[in-house]
Parts: sequence; C-alpha cells; structure tokens
Amino acid sequence: MINKIVFTLLLSTSVLFACNGEGITEKKSKANDANAADADTSYAFGVALGSDFKQAGLRFDYESLLQGFRDSLEGNDTKFTLEEAIPLIQAAMREAMQAQVEQNRQKGVDFLAENGKKAGIVTTESGLQYELITPGTGPKPQAADTVSVHYEGALLDGTVFDSSYSRGEPAEFPLDQVIPGWTEGIQLMEVGSTYNLFIPSDLAYGEGGAGNFIPPNATLIFKVELLGIVEGQ
Repeated sequence: MINKIVFTLLLSTSVLFACNGEGITEKKSKANDANAADADTSYAFGVALGSDFKQAGLRFDYESLLQGFRDSLEGNDTKFTLEEAIPLIQAAMREAMQAQVEQNRQKGVDFLAENGKKAGIVTTESGLQYELITPGTGPKPQAADTVSVHYEGALLDGTVFDSSYSRGEPAEFPLDQVIPGWTEGIQLMEVGSTYNLFIPSDLAYGEGGAGNFIPPNATLIFKVELLGIVEGQ
C-alpha cells in the first residue's frame, strides 16, 4: 500500500507539473467564468489528493506543503530535488502505515472485547465471534466443502466493502480457500441459517489488508446466509 500511495503521489504531481504549460500571468488574464472553472478544478485536485493522504494517515504542515507545491509548479528553486524528496516521502509513509496498523489492531481488540459481552454473542477459542440471526435446519458444511451463500462484509465503521446482495446473486466459495474466519465460522452454521460473524484481523487479512477496501489489521463483520452445500465439487 505504501508503494501504491507513493506512486499515486508522484503520478499526481507529475500530471500537475506537466499541465503547467500555461503561465501564472496568462491564467490571471482569463475571464472570470474561466477563473471560476480553474478554481473548481484546483479544488477537485485538492479533494482527491487529500482523500488519498487522509486514508494513508498522513499529516502535514500546510504552509510547507503549499510552498513546496508552488515552488515546483512555478519553477522556483526548491529546498529538495525530487530525488531527495522521495526518501522523505517513503519514510513518512512507513511511519504512517505502522501507526495505522497498530491503531486498527487496537480498535479491533477494543470492539471485540465489548462485543463479546453482548447477549447472543459467542466467542470461540480462536477469537472468532458469531451471532445467530436465523436458525437453519439443514446440515453443517465441512472444511473441504464448497458452499453457496449470500453475504455482506463491512468494516467496524459500517463501510460495506463487498455484498452478494447488491450484486443480486449468491456466491460460491470452497471453505478451504477463504479467510480462516470464514472457514471456521461457516462450519458452525446449518444450511438455511443466517449468522453475523465478527472476525478479528488475524483470522481475516492481517497486516496486509486487501486491496483498497480492507485496511491493514482490520476487524471485519459479515452477515452470512448459508443457502446450501454445493454438490459435485
């Protein structure tokens, strides 16, 4: 994730520098409506970059950030060359990532500690928590089975990162090829049942996270409806 955000940062700034064919004086001479459009576009770039930096957990001295940006964009002498700046960026990214990893881990620990006190929540030896929503009457799958499920996965803040319900069709998964929390949790379910699974990060995607949607050390919440055990797998 660090390399991806650094790449995004450098790509974004390269695009901005490449677009600087028009001088500042020439821009100031545009009509008011064109200036308004430039302001909106500039703000849009700020929103996009700010969103990426916030997701990475980065914090800035805004005056220095803007000064470096303007010096580069306007062709002034800069405090660092781009080659000198990259190691500083990478070091800041590593520090922010490690802080985020630990923060996410602690949020998960705190959440599960409180969640485990609620009525109806069962905590297994591994640390997985589950809640029966709707009982089923069918068989329980085994670890080597492929199952048909409807599900919705969310982060602790309620952000839904995946949902078979929204796609309008169930999904099939071999239980020995999914995250450990699923492998364990779905074997507890009878066909026809619906459970909430509360999966600690070490039974999910760990420090690596998954793509752009699941942060490092994220505790996950899944609503899972076990529709059936797929035959002939």
